[in-house]
Amino acid sequence: MSSARRPTALDAVAERHLERQLRLQPALALSLGVPDAVPGLGDRSPAGLEALADLSRATLREVAATPAADDVDRVTAAALTERLSLEVALHEAGETLGDLNVIASPVQDLRMVFDLLPTSTVEDRADAAARLAAVPEAVAGYCASLREAAARGRVAARRQVVECAAEADQHAAADGFFHAFAASAATSGPGVPDAVRADLAAGAAAAAGAYGDLARVLREELLPLAPERDAVGADRYRLWSQWFLGARVDLADTYAWGLAEVARVRAEMADVAREVCGSPDVAAAEAVLDADPAGLVHGAAAFRDWMQERSDATVAALAGTAFDVPGEVRVLECRIAPTTSGGIYYTGPSEDLTRPGRMWWAVPPGQTTFSTWREATTVHHEGVPGHHLQMGVTAARRDVLNRWRRSGCWVSGHGEGWALYAERLAGELGLLRGPGEVLGMLDAQLLRAARVVVDLGVHCGFTAPPEAGGGAWTYGAAWEYLRANCGVHDDVLRFELSRYLGWPGQAPSYKVGERLWSQLREGVRAREGAAFDLRAFHRRALDVGSVGLDVLRTALLP
Repeated sequence: MSSARRPTALDAVAERHLERQLRLQPALALSLGVPDAVPGLGDRSPAGLEALADLSRATLREVAATPAADDVDRVTAAALTERLSLEVALHEAGETLGDLNVIASPVQDLRMVFDLLPTSTVEDRADAAARLAAVPEAVAGYCASLREAAARGRVAARRQVVECAAEADQHAAADGFFHAFAASAATSGPGVPDAVRADLAAGAAAAAGAYGDLARVLREELLPLAPERDAVGADRYRLWSQWFLGARVDLADTYAWGLAEVARVRAEMADVAREVCGSPDVAAAEAVLDADPAGLVHGAAAFRDWMQERSDATVAALAGTAFDVPGEVRVLECRIAPTTSGGIYYTGPSEDLTRPGRMWWAVPPGQTTFSTWREATTVHHEGVPGHHLQMGVTAARRDVLNRWRRSGCWVSGHGEGWALYAERLAGELGLLRGPGEVLGMLDAQLLRAARVVVDLGVHCGFTAPPEAGGGAWTYGAAWEYLRANCGVHDDVLRFELSRYLGWPGQAPSYKVGERLWSQLREGVRAREGAAFDLRAFHRRALDVGSVGLDVLRTALLP
């Protein structure tokens, strides 16, 4: 890609698509850190979902009619065509209408909007009150979509309905999220007018009431119709896998590779365990590490500070060596999330880079001690050289990439695959401090490999391995298999398993995405031979932006 480029007709198509999308999905504007085109939280009803599909269809026609002016345009056309065609396919298959799972459905998204809301000024608080007041309309539209999906025979599995209803109840409670958020916003600075305080309180009551209604709809209307079976079947899974990867993979081959990868990582862990305790017993090595006070942090606030220090040191070490790190993305904020699900996530910088990228850790109830040897790899995954570097570099390429390429396109296999590649890369670059942190990285890799096996095995009906009991996968078999292969807290692992069962194809996109990223790097290395330069490869790859992995391969290995 050139360093300076004049916008083209195809750039204009991509920009128009994003602008129209932001009007239909105003909450996306907050996520991207751009001004709202319209108020509210968007239309989650069947009509709103159809409007999004119509936009994708219209943009696909525009892309087909607009010639590419250069190589950047050719990638833009391929990426738009790949993403929007799949959006339409998922919509037409009814997959978006009954969207309900424990991690990434409107149940969570409508609440997570408020994680990004500033509340430092009176205007900010007034906006927060207005967004709280918009929750009932958004929830009503979402409930209409769930009912329409149910009428068509599409209801999420019973497990997802039960757990989402419980989550909605938590947010609806008097001491739940919305009331706590409003109270915090009303007292976060001096000089808050009484009218704004009243609007925040009224908005919180309305939002909490809407989530109470949502819980009742889930429990009283959907639960009696919800299937016991968690699996979605191979046909539905194949479409979701392609969506999350931006690539077509052979599902049976990928399942077999996942099983082999579990065995390989376990063997590697045994070798590292010998360095820690003189024995291949991984559990014994972990016990030694957990007993070392030098590797323990007590309390969520102290853990947040440790994350921040680790992140800052990593940025300083990598800038100008294995990566080109733009100055405006060298700041990453580490925060404890306002929820306690056990999830860890990253929110990107605003489009103008004035709001920094943020890493959030939703500490589960009862967890007060943190082992740094185990958690260091997650800092690299969410921060640098993981998501923060990846998304920050893309956001900074305003001289080359249009807004849709910089901000509007996100492919899980690309993004999460890169972040998992970054965990392993941190080890290659010497950022992991001692065998304990290497063991922590491998433990995280083992979880990602094990969930390839569980996710594909459960949803596609593959035969379980002997260590999972053989035969058909069940919830119990999946639980025992994960416990045998993962060292994470049971509360976190319960959430993880529910996530895999309700969000088919997403969890494997990490490890399968890493596999495709590694294959791509080796393909470029083989083509370039002695001229291969790792820093240059990373720069070229990240400059493409988050596109489907088949599109990325074509861009780097034409």
